[in-house]
Amino acid sequence: MILHVEQEIAGDDTTAIEAVLKSDTERYRLLQEETKLLDDTHKDETQETKEASSNRLADIYSRLDAIDAHTAESRAAAILAGLSFTSEMQNRPTKDFSGGWRMRISLACALFRQPDVLLLDEPTNHLDLFACLWLENYLVNWKGTLLIVSHQRDFLNSVVTDIIHLQTRRLMHYKGNYDAFEKVREDRLKQQTREYEAQQAQRKHIQAFVDRFRYNAKRASMAQSRIKKLEKMVLIPDPDSENDNTTVRFLFPNPESVQPPILQFHDVSFAYPGTTKILFKNLNIGIDMESRVALVGANGVGKSTLMHLLCGDYEPTTGQVIRNGKLRYARFSQHFVDQLDLSLSPLAHIAKIYPNSAVQDLRSHLGSFGVSGDLALKTMSLLSGGQKSRVALSVIAWKKPHVLLLDEPSNHLDMESVDSLAQGLNRFEGGILLVSHDERLISLVCDEIWVMESQTIKTYDDDFESYKKQLMKQITTQR
Repeated sequence: MILHVEQEIAGDDTTAIEAVLKSDTERYRLLQEETKLLDDTHKDETQETKEASSNRLADIYSRLDAIDAHTAESRAAAILAGLSFTSEMQNRPTKDFSGGWRMRISLACALFRQPDVLLLDEPTNHLDLFACLWLENYLVNWKGTLLIVSHQRDFLNSVVTDIIHLQTRRLMHYKGNYDAFEKVREDRLKQQTREYEAQQAQRKHIQAFVDRFRYNAKRASMAQSRIKKLEKMVLIPDPDSENDNTTVRFLFPNPESVQPPILQFHDVSFAYPGTTKILFKNLNIGIDMESRVALVGANGVGKSTLMHLLCGDYEPTTGQVIRNGKLRYARFSQHFVDQLDLSLSPLAHIAKIYPNSAVQDLRSHLGSFGVSGDLALKTMSLLSGGQKSRVALSVIAWKKPHVLLLDEPSNHLDMESVDSLAQGLNRFEGGILLVSHDERLISLVCDEIWVMESQTIKTYDDDFESYKKQLMKQITTQR
């Protein structure tokens, strides 16, 4: 059996755990048949019919036992819990979940069915950090074949045993995880560069002989021989022409300095108007231009809501948010597409937002985010997710914010772009609050971790690697 997880599950009155259980179609069909046969035993039947029903029930029970059906509910619940579904959420109708959570249910269905071949396309995009690490740990022990498309280096390093690299319409196979692939590929490119340069020097030498003696009667035959040699030579590809990585710098212009405090919470509590559920209570936190903070916590605890409060989109239920009068901040939302006018080109879009800026300066700025040439003039509805993401990042960078509030900025970026983003953020001289499930981005950029849980935010006293080990310990205990 082959399963490809690419679409979210349909939303209806089926609960999350029922959807996972029903995904095992064989188990579901056998249970339905069992129910029908048991109901039929209460009807008037011939002895022959009763005997046939009894035999069929015995077969059903044998098969249910073989597929471990009696543990199905506990296995389904454990998978959903690992993907951050609480007990209450597991019993909620699928129609009540957002697209991201429905994608998690689709993933849970695939894991529950345990296919022989599982195809996963960016499986971590809709997961929080805990769920990413849980999935990583779960797939390490996967018995079947996995084919994964992912931009997360740490995830691939932990899970995969082979890398297939698609480049210039060719597939190249490498043994080992991503780090091993990168090293072998780098060595292979160096070797190819040496061979290419040697061949080019040889061709240049032969061509010089041909050009010199082609019309010399005594050497004409030798020149023709060398021409044939050039024609028969199998050309070694130019390594630079095969390198399809576009240089993306992610240039975040530096703002002028603002003295702290620039953004602070004093005893802030928040609940959405008309509700009694308090998302957080008595928060006392602050961000300045030196901040490099990773905000972590399960989905639904209020990380995005906190971003809204920091931006002033929401007002606290109680307490006070203090902002420096000179403060400029910019926010990248994980739903950034909603902020783009997809009917415009990237250049027209950013020029519309900043009408007083010179078009050539804006075009140069877009280029530093990898949106250059014809791409800057292309209608954005035709761009890939990664290209749209780079446009959105370039738009907020042009403001020269003192504080960047970044909610899952790496979701649609390839691995090289994630590294370039980290380098750009490290060059940036303002404050950063980062919500991300990308372990590498967090470890490269952030030096402080805020853990959001139980209506509060606590500062984690050690580095990210230590925090990750703590989460992995929790995951191992749960399993």
